[in-house]
Amino acid sequence: MFSDHDNQANAAAAAPAPEAETAPNSAHPETNSTVESATEQTAPPAATEHAETVNAGQEKPAGAAPERTGASTDVAAAHAVAEANRDAHAADAESAAADEEAAGSEEMSKLLEQYDEKQEAAASHEVIEVKVVAYTEHGVVVDLGGKTEGLIPAAEFTDTEIPRPEPNSTIEVQRTGEHKDGFTILSYLKVLRRRTWEKIDAAFKAKETVTGKVVDRIKGGLVVDIGVRAFLPGSQFDLRPAQNLDDLTGTEVQVRITKLNRRRGNVVVSRRALLEEELHAKRGALMETLSEGQVVHGHVKNVTEYGAFVDLGGIDGLLHLTDLSWGRVKHPSDVVKPEQELDVIILKFDKEKQRVSLGLKQLMADPWVGAAEKYPAGGKVKGKVVGVVDYGVFVELEQGIEGLVHVSEMSWNKKIQHPSKVVKVGEEVDVVVLDIKPSDRRVSLGIKQAQPDPWLLVAEKYPVGTVVTGKVRNIAEFGAFVEIEDGFDGLVHVGDVSWTGRVKNPHEVFKKGEDVTAKVLKIDPENRRVSLGIKQVNDIWGDWFKQHKVGQIVKGKVSRIATFGAFVELGENIEALCHNTEIEERKRRDEGPSSFRPTTGPLKSAGPLEPGKEYDFKIIKISPETRRIGLSYRAAVKQIERKEIEQYRSTSKTSSTATIGDALKSKLSAR
Repeated sequence: MFSDHDNQANAAAAAPAPEAETAPNSAHPETNSTVESATEQTAPPAATEHAETVNAGQEKPAGAAPERTGASTDVAAAHAVAEANRDAHAADAESAAADEEAAGSEEMSKLLEQYDEKQEAAASHEVIEVKVVAYTEHGVVVDLGGKTEGLIPAAEFTDTEIPRPEPNSTIEVQRTGEHKDGFTILSYLKVLRRRTWEKIDAAFKAKETVTGKVVDRIKGGLVVDIGVRAFLPGSQFDLRPAQNLDDLTGTEVQVRITKLNRRRGNVVVSRRALLEEELHAKRGALMETLSEGQVVHGHVKNVTEYGAFVDLGGIDGLLHLTDLSWGRVKHPSDVVKPEQELDVIILKFDKEKQRVSLGLKQLMADPWVGAAEKYPAGGKVKGKVVGVVDYGVFVELEQGIEGLVHVSEMSWNKKIQHPSKVVKVGEEVDVVVLDIKPSDRRVSLGIKQAQPDPWLLVAEKYPVGTVVTGKVRNIAEFGAFVEIEDGFDGLVHVGDVSWTGRVKNPHEVFKKGEDVTAKVLKIDPENRRVSLGIKQVNDIWGDWFKQHKVGQIVKGKVSRIATFGAFVELGENIEALCHNTEIEERKRRDEGPSSFRPTTGPLKSAGPLEPGKEYDFKIIKISPETRRIGLSYRAAVKQIERKEIEQYRSTSKTSSTATIGDALKSKLSAR
């Protein structure tokens, strides 16, 4: 921004100014005390120059805060020295004029008058243009005109980085009011500083961008040389808090002057103000081009627990965790990293609130499209366990497609206390697709279906009629559960405990943990049930059924009479029923009811059948499943009679037309 003179001023301003001259920052009050105290300790020439500038060209505004005592003392002392120097110059001029006047030299008088006029015209702090005449060991000699010369002390160049002006060049200097060895002492440095402050003040008022160099790192920020030492607070270096400012020394930065106090020599600058303006301009231009469904390029600025923020070039968009991948994502950092560049799609755009929702997975093919064809119901596939919960496990078939294996679908015969007891996260398992609904993005899986059904093996291993021995695992009101083998229980119903007695309370018969021998009565693999019977182990009924069949004549003893018939004992603990309709021939309706069905009193007989007596009966019905036998007394009588007639006919020479009566007469006569 500045010329060679400016660069010279930069070097001059940076060299003598101590570190503590850094300007305070309103946003960082902790640095104010350090900066102000350092300003008060500034060398008297700098303070004098500031005071001279204010006195020469600026009036102190009304109500301005009084300066600190130390600075006021330095300024007053500087004023006193300047006034004393001016008085000395005036006294010398008057004395010389008187001497010349006494000598009567008219020419000398004219010269003195001319000299006095020039001295009066030139203010002690006036900036004048002079021409460089020569270099000496004492400094730079310049022509002041009127055959007078001035001297810029060598210290202004040796103690600073200001290069000496070229010979015969025209430069601006300021009178100091001092004289030494016949030379008027001038200051080149003060003019450079004044011009630098004027340009800094103009840049501040015009809000122009200034380029400076970082020269120091102090508490709370940086010292930047912009012609004078300026304070750059750490919070104003970037849009986000800078992690480390220590490595910035020596680098050039563009800043804007945000605070200027020329009287105190304090300047505060900000780099963030420029970045915000640039960002605002980019954001405004970008907002006009964005639309939902648009694919844009950006870089990841920050990664959080719930997603990542992507800089689209002036505006940040949120890439939510659920929009990173079709598959399961534990943390966004597993998919994206800070400063990573990527393409994203705009899912939602709110121009008023300047909010943009982004998606990454939407740029990839949806795995659920065609999933029903790829994973049909009943198909067996391999998957990876990615989650374990109380009610089951989640198995990933491929990235983006996860299915649930419910706890009830994990084992055929074991009661699962918790899924973690069966599988672990990261384990590969074989599963069978039970149901898939791509529209709902759901698939139901089963682990046990991928293994042979042990219930089918049980049916083969323990067919009906097999006698097994197991322990009583549980007792219920309706029976006891007996463990056939690990994971398989069979039920012994109370009705299958005894042939004779009726069990009312299973707890009186069974004890948990005791061994029980039972026979397999029924296996239902579909409903996972096995029926057992204890009384069937000694199956007298089974033996009886094997030895008898329908139509056979058997002997039985009437055990009891009921209203509907007679119960007949055919063997130990084996009873059969002879219904009333099977005892005697039915009488016709006009003859009334059977005479052997009394309506009152105990039943002592059923027609010709009396309790305690044996009779012949014909088996007319056998039901092994229900253990029921149906008998007929009258059928047995008829069958016996026919047999006797056949025997009578075969043994006698009578006619083939002989009747039952003939046979009875023959039988009686034989007696």
